Amino acid sequence: MHFLSLRKAVAATAAALLPFLSFAQTPNFSQDIAPIIYSHCSTCHHQGAIAPFPLMSYHDVVNNGGYAMLSDVNARIMPPWPPDPNYSHLAHERVLTPNEIQLINDWVNNGEPQGDSTLAPPPPVFPTGSQIGTPDVSVQMEPYVVQSTTDEYRCFVIPSGLTSDQFAKAIEVIPGNRAIVHHVLIFYDTTGNCLQNDLADPGPGYQCFGGSGCGEERLVGIWVPGSQPQFYPQGMGIQLQANGWFVIQVHYAPGSQGQTDSTRVNVKFANPGFTRPVFLTAPLEHIYTFDPPPFNGPLVIPANQVKTFRNHYEVPITLSALAVGPHMHLLGQKIKAFGVDPANPTDTMKFIDIPKWNFHWQGAYFFPKVRKVPAGTVLHGEATYDNTVNNEDNPNDPPQTVTLGEQTTDEMFLVYFAYTYYLPGDENIVLDSAAALLGNENNADVTHPYFEVYPNPSDNETSVYLHPAMAADYALRLYDVQGRAVKEWWTNRKLQDAWLTEQIDVSDVTPGLYFLSLETKGQRTTRKLSVY
Repeated sequence: MHFLSLRKAVAATAAALLPFLSFAQTPNFSQDIAPIIYSHCSTCHHQGAIAPFPLMSYHDVVNNGGYAMLSDVNARIMPPWPPDPNYSHLAHERVLTPNEIQLINDWVNNGEPQGDSTLAPPPPVFPTGSQIGTPDVSVQMEPYVVQSTTDEYRCFVIPSGLTSDQFAKAIEVIPGNRAIVHHVLIFYDTTGNCLQNDLADPGPGYQCFGGSGCGEERLVGIWVPGSQPQFYPQGMGIQLQANGWFVIQVHYAPGSQGQTDSTRVNVKFANPGFTRPVFLTAPLEHIYTFDPPPFNGPLVIPANQVKTFRNHYEVPITLSALAVGPHMHLLGQKIKAFGVDPANPTDTMKFIDIPKWNFHWQGAYFFPKVRKVPAGTVLHGEATYDNTVNNEDNPNDPPQTVTLGEQTTDEMFLVYFAYTYYLPGDENIVLDSAAALLGNENNADVTHPYFEVYPNPSDNETSVYLHPAMAADYALRLYDVQGRAVKEWWTNRKLQDAWLTEQIDVSDVTPGLYFLSLETKGQRTTRKLSVY
């Protein structure tokens, strides 16, 4: 055959095979999409949770997803994660990678094939009880029937029952009715002012917005759908004084009228011994110094204007920052926080940037590792407000001048930090121990195994949740931060190319940070595991 004819024949054969090759590469739900949905969507989209429909199976996703899901994913509306990951990374990010977004696009645009259902991971199981072990304190608000047809914010005051000062290493919220509880702020009051607010209202609790409206209460915890309890590192904790009150501010979503809720708060105490207090607080606006014009304060947003404010605050001592939480009200459009160390002014400490503020999706965001903030560092905040008719959330029609205050129609410019005073080595403390499963590592047909650990942190038993990617002999070992093996469960166990969930016992492991390692044929896949 002539060379040119041969080349044409090869080209023709390739063209004929192209549809089959394309079909072979089309993502399917079982192997490609289910791991993404179960990791990023099902935490809110399951029976009894806040989302309006479940995403727990192939049929759930097809019936409720499709092009609507594709639109939200491409617009970065879902999964909800207001901070910009290109500005700074934060712990437990609910952010889809470009590869995951492309997989969803390819799957939807190619007819949403299910694939081999036997290769799909099992749907996640969401615990209804405590995830912090047996709590040392557990308080529950009295049942409340939601009154409003729109958003309702209600504060409930509960005696702590503490007879001595304690440090909390974990504070957990268990919503009484996950279908209506949008988010929860937990305050701690030692003045009794919140109790007086409660007594002045004839119903359970009292109406509140933004904060608790008591004046001197402290924010000690935040819960939003899908969040897990955050354990503070060894030797750190939230101080809870004796004879105080927990104040639970609950935001009930629109459409909750007539439904009943009775949310619970659980507390796990820090281990006995030296404990540094963690503060979850922010200097008030008048303690910050506003930047010169046009960014000067006080916080006054004239009607029919879009206005940006900038302020700064110099840190007096070296701190260890654990989390950050910006706070605005309904006129807020965007907010950013960063720091500048005079000793190293060219290296900006990027804390958080929320380019599209949404009051209904706010929280405290932990850093992946503790951030050292040297003495003399200047903290900077920048916030923009839209007090025009173009702002659909504007509480006033027509727009009115808005100033600093606690009410719905007022505004705030706050950046909360969870912090304690610095000790050498704090910057090496890992706060995000979740597995970083990116891109094709979610697929079972690649060379990297799908390997997850849950719950994490753990104090008794945890589960490994994996697809080994290939049939082989595996070892499962636990290493400390010095790389020393401290425990092993498998040494030469034959695993097949299939999903596996198995519990492992860590009750005899000294509390601390470890690395759980899945090993075979010289390959090692590691996940961080915190034991408390």
